[in-house]
Amino acid sequence: MRLLSLFAGVGLIALAGCVPAPSTPPPASAPRPLPVPAPAPPPPAPTRGADWRDWPLTPGDWRYRAGSATYGVAGGAPLATLRCDLAARRVTLSRTGKAPTTLTLRTTSAVRAIPATPDIGASGMIAMTFAANDGFLDALGFSRGRFVIEGGGLPVLVIPAWPEILRVVEDCRK
Repeated sequence: MRLLSLFAGVGLIALAGCVPAPSTPPPASAPRPLPVPAPAPPPPAPTRGADWRDWPLTPGDWRYRAGSATYGVAGGAPLATLRCDLAARRVTLSRTGKAPTTLTLRTTSAVRAIPATPDIGASGMIAMTFAANDGFLDALGFSRGRFVIEGGGLPVLVIPAWPEILRVVEDCRK
């Protein structure tokens, strides 16, 4: 009888191992989110030498229209504008920026700090005004290759001294 009890116990254990799996599958683990790569750091600002005359030009070209000239990349908003107010005999040099500030203009023959105020004629620009006969306008036009507009926490503009500058000035001196 003992032997029969032993076989019955072993049989019950064997039967317990044959229990069918539960009808619901185990919950699937949540998909792991893919790691997001960190954004690349911005490229470092180009280092400028001590001499501003060696700094690279701000990309763009001058475009002249009677009484005014704009500087910037074709199809984009102008970075700088030079225009004549013939009735007032004034020349206005504007650059991108909004807050009033003092800007420094550098040419090969002169440096001048000039107050700049929001430009009424151009949204998003600040303006510096000169009398048409101001000799500093000649310094801009005759500067050797370039002049610089800097200050007010704005990006430095290194602009070529092309003939369009003097054409606008001459339009105002007629």
